[in-house]
Amino acid sequence: MLRGHAGEPAHILVLRTLGAQQRRLLGRRRGARPAVPAPEPAPVTTARATLIAARPLTEPGERWLANADLAVEADRAIDVLNAVLHAHRIAAADPTVRPVVRAQALVVRVGVGGGEQVADGRWARAVEVAPARARGHRESVLRPQERLAAILGARDVVLACEDLTLRARADADAGRWREAAFQLRVALEAAIAELQPWGGQGDLDARIAALREQRTSVGQIANTALEGGLQEPQIAQVEAVLEQIEAALRARTQLGLR
Repeated sequence: MLRGHAGEPAHILVLRTLGAQQRRLLGRRRGARPAVPAPEPAPVTTARATLIAARPLTEPGERWLANADLAVEADRAIDVLNAVLHAHRIAAADPTVRPVVRAQALVVRVGVGGGEQVADGRWARAVEVAPARARGHRESVLRPQERLAAILGARDVVLACEDLTLRARADADAGRWREAAFQLRVALEAAIAELQPWGGQGDLDARIAALREQRTSVGQIANTALEGGLQEPQIAQVEAVLEQIEAALRARTQLGLR
């Protein structure tokens, strides 16, 4: 049971592992064993997550399903699932736990059903949601395959500020604005320092100067985040500066891919 404001039930999450081999069938493996030249693919374990609204629908299920924006409903459910994964990451102190995205799922369904059905991860009627498209314009502009080839071929480097910016973006997209503010402060400082070698090319000098102008406001927002939540104007500023850094990094990348 997932509870929201004032402890009110919000959702029920049902998790089930599918397709896993029984451990007793795997045999005992002690030490290294010879591998056959052409091994069969290893069986892959999958998991099914079913998110159920705690409150019943206010209209017949068939009508709701016909009128619902399925992609929006699916993305909302994934946001809730990611909040659970984030809580697990913190509770288990396991930095390897990562959020999921709709594009990674084997199948995504939105449906309706009775209590016993949905409790078992099933439904009376469901519709499969189309695979998600590539997210946003950031990936398409960066031309990731070309960039990866450049990095692996030692023709480009990975900047620390790029990873810090991605962490800030992940927090912002998840609505964790305090964490995003903390990450943004260090990402901004790292970007200003690390973009300097490309100064004088394209419009990077102007972009770096614009980033410097954000130091004071970003620092103040981060200090406020130390004491509690952020207000809407501060959240908007975090998003705006984050987009500024992302744009500067795209500009730097494009210089290297010309």
